[in-house]
Amino acid sequence: MTLIKSISGIRGTIGGRTGDTLNPLDIVKFTTAYATFMARKTGHSGKIVVGRDGRISGEMVKNVVCGTLMGCGCDVINIGYATTPTTELAVRMSGADGGIIITASHNPRQWNALKLLNGEGEFLTASDGAEVLDIAAREDFNYAEVDQLGQYTEDFSFDLRHIDSVLQLKLADLEAIKNRKFRVCVDTINSVGGIILPKLFEALGVDYLILNGACTGDFAHNPEPLEKNLHGIMDKMRQGGFDLGIVVDPDVDRLAFICEDGTMFGEEYTLVSVADYVLSHTPGNTVSNLSSTRALRDVTEKHGGKYAAAAVGEVNVTTKMKEVNAVIGGEGNGGVIYPESHYGRDALVGIVLFLSSLAQKGCTASQLRSTFPNYHIAKNRIDLTPETDVDAILVKVKEMFAKDSSAKVNDIDGIKIDFADRWVHLRKSNTEPIIRVYSEAPTMDMADELGKKLMQVVYDMQ
Repeated sequence: MTLIKSISGIRGTIGGRTGDTLNPLDIVKFTTAYATFMARKTGHSGKIVVGRDGRISGEMVKNVVCGTLMGCGCDVINIGYATTPTTELAVRMSGADGGIIITASHNPRQWNALKLLNGEGEFLTASDGAEVLDIAAREDFNYAEVDQLGQYTEDFSFDLRHIDSVLQLKLADLEAIKNRKFRVCVDTINSVGGIILPKLFEALGVDYLILNGACTGDFAHNPEPLEKNLHGIMDKMRQGGFDLGIVVDPDVDRLAFICEDGTMFGEEYTLVSVADYVLSHTPGNTVSNLSSTRALRDVTEKHGGKYAAAAVGEVNVTTKMKEVNAVIGGEGNGGVIYPESHYGRDALVGIVLFLSSLAQKGCTASQLRSTFPNYHIAKNRIDLTPETDVDAILVKVKEMFAKDSSAKVNDIDGIKIDFADRWVHLRKSNTEPIIRVYSEAPTMDMADELGKKLMQVVYDMQ
């Protein structure tokens, strides 16, 4: 059982002892810390939006969160089942002071989390997140007296408002999509995607088949949208009759495509393909994180723009995007961030822009994929033990390559070693008790070999 406290919120497994897992007492403490932080920042208790994905524990966590916020004097708008981007937009659309998203994103069914938003519907900055953690650690807060308790309301209109906002994007070519008469197969992993995506496809005039559509939280397979977890939809695609396979994670901020022949388009290439479409219409700069494919840099430079890399984490990417005035950005895990919509990963935005690109080009998904630089990423992990000294490991790796003239070492987020035709990145995960080891090269064997070499260094030190 695990509880992870980070600048982006609190995440853990349900059940167990206080302080060791995500349980009602810890949910109360961190919700109170967030409400206290927001009140100090805004000067009033404020209005907070709460949305949740379909996880089994979601109802329990939502009730604790909403009651705690009211006890802190906050007015609560419960928007019910909602994707992460829907909740982000709901904060802005409702004029709220902040929001809490109850979701553990790609983590398995026993996990849940609180993701914390500011008044722009964006994740708290690193410094703000650290302040929330400090308030929680010191339990530096008071609750409202009876006449100052917050009010509770429900508003379930934001799915349609989210969809409407996506359809109004300038690069959403609705006519081309409808004329193409797409038929798609979609895996919504028994969460909120099964509620909102059918509404999106109906608005687009796209014929669809939903797999794992019931929003039960009892995930049909590991919810991370990686090829090893997607055999069901890949087999369905190989049977024919579909133009595209679409996969989302439980909170619908990550997006992966499957080609018409049942092969993976490549999770890393979700952002690359959408960026190529955006850049072809609105040239500019792009951003992704250090663990994302070089293909985005190549595509950006082809269109005359400049590419910049950020530390892993959505708030780090959006901060860098604002800094360089990027027109598109995101993460190689299938996260598309399109500022014209909002500064947050949004699978609905990615779907509409990707379909617009396919429709305008008149090609298949596999044909589109063949137009991009071909890199291969190996994504490995090392499970941590309480005795693992991650900092010492990273120092050791840095020392190994410091005198290698063929390598460029970047230590803004873990350690990334760049070579002329490949790279490897080691970093401690923000969401799981693991070290992520990502490596990219011209072939999968070369990428895996590079990653395994660095993993052995870690094993030798444990």
